[in-house]
Amino acid sequence: MVKKSVHEINRKIEDGSVNVVTAEEMVTIVEELGAEGAAKEVDVVTTGTFGAMCSSGLMLNLGHSEPPIKIQKIWFNNVEAYSGLAAVDAYLGAAQISDTRGIQYGGAHVIEDLLRGKEIDVHATSYGTDCYPRKVLDTIVSLEDLNEAILLNPRNAYQKYAAATNSSKRILNTYMGELLPNFGNVTYSGAGVLSPLSNDPSYETIGMGTRIFMGGAQGYVIGNGTQHSPSSGFGTLMLKGNLKEMNPDYLRAASFTGYGATLYMGIGIPIPILNEKIAAATAVRDEDIVTTIQDYAVGSRDKPIVREVNYAELRSGSVQIDGKDVPTSSLSSFKNARKIANELKQWVKHGKFFVSMPVERLCAEGSAKPMKETQAVPLVKDVMSSFFVTIKRDQTVQDAAKKIWENSFNHLTVISDAGELVGILTAWDISKAVAENCFDSVESVMTKKVLTCAPNEPVDLAARRLDRYGVSAMPVIDAQRRVLGIITSDNISKLLARRY
Repeated sequence: MVKKSVHEINRKIEDGSVNVVTAEEMVTIVEELGAEGAAKEVDVVTTGTFGAMCSSGLMLNLGHSEPPIKIQKIWFNNVEAYSGLAAVDAYLGAAQISDTRGIQYGGAHVIEDLLRGKEIDVHATSYGTDCYPRKVLDTIVSLEDLNEAILLNPRNAYQKYAAATNSSKRILNTYMGELLPNFGNVTYSGAGVLSPLSNDPSYETIGMGTRIFMGGAQGYVIGNGTQHSPSSGFGTLMLKGNLKEMNPDYLRAASFTGYGATLYMGIGIPIPILNEKIAAATAVRDEDIVTTIQDYAVGSRDKPIVREVNYAELRSGSVQIDGKDVPTSSLSSFKNARKIANELKQWVKHGKFFVSMPVERLCAEGSAKPMKETQAVPLVKDVMSSFFVTIKRDQTVQDAAKKIWENSFNHLTVISDAGELVGILTAWDISKAVAENCFDSVESVMTKKVLTCAPNEPVDLAARRLDRYGVSAMPVIDAQRRVLGIITSDNISKLLARRY
């Protein structure tokens, strides 16, 4: 039985005799020597990950102005930060978007610009007090002008991520990137074999106070991250590091189309091999890390699971869904994760980085709770109109005009002989047909690609779809495409009027 201490390992780091390998290399070592033999041979295993970590932000202190100001609201390059802390402290969230440039630029970009030595415009306002009389401040600062610039990241380095796909007929823009229609692709995130928490799933060496590689500098774990869900293998970390010591190679801003700003962080954690159990855990392979592919076509917190998959399959370039090969792509950079693990390996090997044990272990059981909501979310079936008018596709434009006139209704749902929705016809379509002297069948003038919704969908999602595509109504259909009702912009307006 192998038993080592962190003090013994740090003495080896100090005298240059330490044996350090990356988590990738450890897989082969354990296969060849077994867990006990690997524990005798290896002292430290380094891990790494480089991916989008939206739940990140910068705590900074500007110093006092003359005359002094107690900042109530503050913007950096037109990106608002939280200032309800003290006079000149602020917290800039990575995902906060610009007031002027929208989702193309956000807090993450301000953080990267600071790190790269760029000057940042600052605008602040205050209500004014006797001791802080100033009400408006406009200035320009760089990173070196700030007293403190500390990254305090509430949720980083997920143990693993669920992968994403899209069963709908349109492109979806999400925090998992662009998802193509009809299961056109699968996107995933995480470093698999190199993932820090996947290499210490019991959190024996990773916890509060653990020294880590963070953005190219030394940082610390300060606790479990928000939404920490260890029971399902989705642990997270809360991290702290000094931005002034970081390297822009390991901290990059990004903006996802249709979603917004995020911060790519490079994180590496050294795992001291204290016994064979820890050695065995650090030999985890991509094949051993199992997650799910979820369908993002469903705009719900609990998305349908398409299938289970492991990271070896995801990293292979394609996975099978319903017998079809679907291409996969990673939102994380495995190349940079490997670079981080190797750089951290060199730091330890050359005595620049010493390992540490947590002063408090992370919780190894439990799951994140959903939000408590005190008001029921209205569903489409609660507000849709159950009165709708149908017409067969082989009927004439004159028939359609008569139905609209008789029913004082602007939308006709077009159905097949079997009762399935095949199109939609509006009063405007009929007016256009008449103006063009077209009196053929309904099928020749109807809209065939119809936006639809389901009765149990939240109204908010239906409203977003109506707004996004500039239409005034959608048929509500069941799984067999039979029409159950219709929801219009008028229905939603009435709902809002009742709410407010």
